[in-house]
This record gives sequence, C-alpha cells and structure tokens, in this order.
Amino acid sequence: MILGVGHFYRLARAGYIMAREGVFALLDPALLPPAAAPLVRFANLFAGGKRDGAGRALVRALAQIGPSYVKLGQFLATRPDIVGGEIADALTALQDRMEPFGRDKAVAIVEKALGRSIDELFVSFGEPVAAASVAQVHVAQAQYKEGVRKVAVKVLRPGIEGRFALDLRDMYRVARLAERYSSEARRLRMIEVVDTLARTVRLETDFRLEAAAASEFADNVAGDPEIHVPSVDWSRTDREVLTLEWVDGVPLSDIERVAAEGYDLKAIGRNVLQSFLRHAMRDGFFHADMHQGNLFVDKRGRLVAIDFGIMGRLGLKERRFLAEILYGFIIRDYKRVAEVHFEAGYVPASHSIEEFSQALRAIGEPMHTINAADISMARLLTLLFEVTALFDMRTRTELVLLQKTMVVAEGVARAYDPKLDIWKTCDPVVRSWIEENLGVKAKIEDASRSLSELAKLATRLPQTLQDAETAIQRVSEMSERGVDLSPRSIEALGETRRRSDRTLLIGLVLVLFAAWIFGR
Repeated sequence: MILGVGHFYRLARAGYIMAREGVFALLDPALLPPAAAPLVRFANLFAGGKRDGAGRALVRALAQIGPSYVKLGQFLATRPDIVGGEIADALTALQDRMEPFGRDKAVAIVEKALGRSIDELFVSFGEPVAAASVAQVHVAQAQYKEGVRKVAVKVLRPGIEGRFALDLRDMYRVARLAERYSSEARRLRMIEVVDTLARTVRLETDFRLEAAAASEFADNVAGDPEIHVPSVDWSRTDREVLTLEWVDGVPLSDIERVAAEGYDLKAIGRNVLQSFLRHAMRDGFFHADMHQGNLFVDKRGRLVAIDFGIMGRLGLKERRFLAEILYGFIIRDYKRVAEVHFEAGYVPASHSIEEFSQALRAIGEPMHTINAADISMARLLTLLFEVTALFDMRTRTELVLLQKTMVVAEGVARAYDPKLDIWKTCDPVVRSWIEENLGVKAKIEDASRSLSELAKLATRLPQTLQDAETAIQRVSEMSERGVDLSPRSIEALGETRRRSDRTLLIGLVLVLFAAWIFGR
C-alpha cells in the first residue's frame, strides 16, 4: 500500500508530534515486532526526556494535531479494549475547544442553510458562547405562537468536513496496514474502529441527524419525570444548523453551585445512574457522552441532557445479554453467565464453558467480599471484557460503548454520592427489565411472535405447494413431448421441491415450538 505525498506528510507530522510529546517513550522496544523497535527508539529521541504517562502525553499530542485527532481521542476514550483502561481514562479529559469563527460567518451559514435572512429567523442572534472543532453555539431569541423564547443555535464550522475527510482517509490506511500485519489489530477490528469513528463524524457534521437523535431520545423519556430533553425547532434546523430549546439549569460540572442552590446531591447521583441504565435496557438507545459538561439540573430538579452527537444502540439480543450477565453476577451463577456468552455466539464454541465459568468466578467472587459502597458495575464490565478477550471474544463495539458510558455515568454519580451503593441503585431497573423481558410475560410474547410468524408461513404454504406441483406437471408435459432437460433445469426444479419441503418442515417445527411454550 503506497502512501501519497499528502498522506505521508500528514501522518509524518502526526507521528512527529506524538514522538515529541513522549507518547512512545513508555513502550518497551523488546516487546515490539523487530521492524518496529528501531522506529520507536528513533522516535523517542524527540521526546526530550518526557515520561509523564502515555495517557497525558497522548492528550497533549492529539490536541495539537487537529480536530480529527481530538475526535479520535474522544472516541478511543470509549474503547478501553483498544488503548487500555488507564489511557482511556486519561483521554476523557481531552477538551474539544477552539477559537470561535465569529458571528458574521455564522450568520452567513445560517442564512444560506435556512434560506432566510437572520432577522426573519430570529428576534436576536448573539455572539458565540462556546466553540469546538465541529461547531459553535450562539444564544438567540425566536418568535413562537406562545411568544418569544430563548434558543441555542449550533452552527457547523466552515471547512471542517473536508478536513475530517482527509484525516479519515489517513486513518483508514493506517488501520489497513495494521490489520494486514497484526493479528491483534484484526481481533480489535481496527478498520471497524475507523468505520465507527467515520459514522460518528457524519452524525456530528449533519445536524439533521443529531436533531433526529435528540427527538427520538425525547420521545423515549417523555414519561420519565426525572429527566428532560430540549425540544428541537425543526423549522430552524438543517444540515449545518441545529436550533434547540435553551436549557436554564446548573451544569453538573459545578458541584459547589449545585449544592449551594439546595439540590439533593445524593438524589442527583442516583438519578444519573438509573436514568442511563433505564435508557440502555428499556429503550435500547442511550446518551453515550454523559460527562458532567453535557448534563444539567433544572429548577424542577430534573436532569437535562444536551449534545446528542454520540448515541449508543442495543438490540434486544444485547439487552438480554446485559441483563442476564448482571443478574448472574448478582446471584453468583457463573455457569449461567458463561452459557449466555456461548448462546449469544460471543465466545467461540471451541472453548470450554467450564473453564470460562471458572474465569468468571475469579471476577465475581471478589465483588461479594467488599463493602457495597465499593462495588463498581463499570469495573465489573471492564474485568469481564478483559477475561473474554482471553477466550477470543471478538470486540462488540456496542457493548464496549455501553461499558465506557457506564464508567462515565458511574463516575458522575459517585462524584455526587461517594458512598453510592451501585447494586442497590441499579437493582430496581435491572430487576424490572428482567421480570418484563425474561419472565413469564416475555415467554408469552415470544410465543406470540412465533405464532405470528407461523401464521404468515401458513398463508404461503398453499402457494408454495402449488408452485411445486405446477413445476412437476410441466416436467411431465415436457417429457411427454420429448424435451430433454439440462442438468441445470433439473437442479432448479429439485431446489423448488426442496424449498417446499423445507417450508413445510419449518412450519411443523414452529407449531411444535409454540405448543411446547404454551405447555410449560
């Protein structure tokens, strides 16, 4: 794979900045492939003796290289399976701040995107109040039927998409090289990592998609009294502009102010963790960037979430997997936790369930010997993923994102209540979901779905059998007329008959399955 001049220059610059900041200084050349060891020794000549930790060095380097690498660092903060827990924790401190590009440029972007003058769109449109690599935010006022309301207007930074496109191409080249020569890179799915980053960038640079995420999230939590999501103003939103209801609240990053205004700190901590779990398990759609800067508490004591550029999704299979492993650890049924991994296909069948169960016991038992206030569900999942890697479990990006978000949510919760009992706090949410989705009601619903599929299958059976009969009749007529059939034609007819037989067999299996479910 040949690098173009532009790719080579950008990657060389990135490599030089990382070397200068000491990113490679803590690597042991003896543990590297023979071809890489001399390169690391050479790179460390530029470090100037900096050895203050790979995490802090990486934060400094990524902040200097550019906005795409800041996004990469923020994304890697959600992937401790790739960079390790210590570096992932350090990367959470990576700040995405840039100089604002000014009100005049923002006005021009808004007017072009929405097709109207700024005075038609807003009663007032202020200077930027926050600026990051992707966008900046302005406070504005807009006229609505019920009167003038304060809004937040997010405007895309000019030229940012082209910059992201160039840097992502560089990252893809590096990922392909890594997967070509490293089995560990293939296990960690480095190309898929860049794919996920690219999807995240597309979401963050098309505000219609972020608006849709905010709208869906708001619909999901509409009945939850403890959380509020700002409403989207769709008439003032487009690809480069996002207009949201203004949030009047205290940021959770300012604990002293939250306390001074009389809010119940322990209730806030409990609310953060329970809300996250409820969204992940009940809705399968959760805010995946729940740091304190994205959370506020309003005058009614509700959590208010902002910034919906990074969201996580879990299918029913993943939610059942999560619920069963958490419940299995709570009741110390490590055999069942192991079986769940094999049933989900996450751990290859070539491994022993008994050996995997033993490894899980090594994680779970220490959790039952410490004080409840010292138990960490996030730590439990971190250890779980470390063990599953030993049993060749391929990286599940949706589960890793869940785990990292849980680390952040738990950190916020403990900041507000250092003695928070994680199991007691999470138990009502997890237990409620298990009862509803893994209990009698869930079995009845599964059986109902099976019967529904069976009904659909049954309606197709007569036509399938008729098609097969028609095909056989045509063969008979052709044979009587002396027509020779090619092997391909005979095989096609045979496949038609086999399809008919398979359909009938599947139908019978579903009938027996449904009968078994209802007979239990």
